[in-house]
Amino acid sequence: MTLKIALAQMAPVWLNRTATLDKISGLVEASAQGGAGLAVFGEALVPGYPFWPELTDGARFESNVQKDLFAYYVENAVDLERGDLDVLCEQARESGLAIYLGVIERSRMRGGFSLFATLVYIAPDGSIGSSHRKLMPTYEERLVWSPGDGHGLRVHALGDFTVGGLNCWENWMPLPRAALYGQGENLHVVVWPGSLRNTADITRFIARESRSYVVSVSGMMRRDLIPDEVPHADMIRAGLKDESPDHWMADGGSCVAGPDGDWVLEPQVGEEGLFFAEASIETVARERQNFDPAGHYSRPDVTRLKVNRKRQGTVKLSD
Repeated sequence: MTLKIALAQMAPVWLNRTATLDKISGLVEASAQGGAGLAVFGEALVPGYPFWPELTDGARFESNVQKDLFAYYVENAVDLERGDLDVLCEQARESGLAIYLGVIERSRMRGGFSLFATLVYIAPDGSIGSSHRKLMPTYEERLVWSPGDGHGLRVHALGDFTVGGLNCWENWMPLPRAALYGQGENLHVVVWPGSLRNTADITRFIARESRSYVVSVSGMMRRDLIPDEVPHADMIRAGLKDESPDHWMADGGSCVAGPDGDWVLEPQVGEEGLFFAEASIETVARERQNFDPAGHYSRPDVTRLKVNRKRQGTVKLSD
């Protein structure tokens, strides 16, 4: 009737896929040892969030700086077909732990060079249950990421719970939320690059709206964690207004709200760590007594949502 959740609030080894996956692997092991049934990591964590466009004149057309950084990002992006997450999948299988992880994905079926902010669900049996590509990148993200599709708008049975998730600001979009509610979601995962200003309000709002648990997990990033080997690292650092080496570009804010909208775990700011929270399906049932958004309080005879979950591709071949 209960589920223990591990919130892994961490900074990546920025723009280094292999080293970041090694760091994540250690926290997956610690999550399992701590008795968690679900471990959640932040948005775009592998290999890291693209902080550089707003710091390096990112909208300049035909900029060699932007081309250098994009090519480096592509090289360190995650290829699911290549098996880049196989180690984590094996850890999940061995421990019976489910994982939500934000990655930057390069897709062979879309040419291999356009990038997607993808939320991957790894099931306790080690299989990849879904990979949800962010529907619409936000602000300067559009200079780096491509729009996703509805293929990953899926939920998963996890013990007594039904879990689903969305990336960052697409959680402000009512219809994707409704698509998950309508599939029976009662534990909603929200992943962020890292900021208290993002998690403080919407986490409790979605919990109250959906009468579900909402788990917000943020990444972290600090000025002195920008590796020298990243192209134009000095230029990126110079673009930061705060010149202190320990300046947080992303300060965390991971938290959990219960189905009544109250905090289960208040936002954690300014420190990396593994935080635990417990969810009870009985609490969901109690709060659904007076409002159930896809159940007795919905009116499908009046309003219904149509969702296209096809993976979008450019070519359909018939041989």
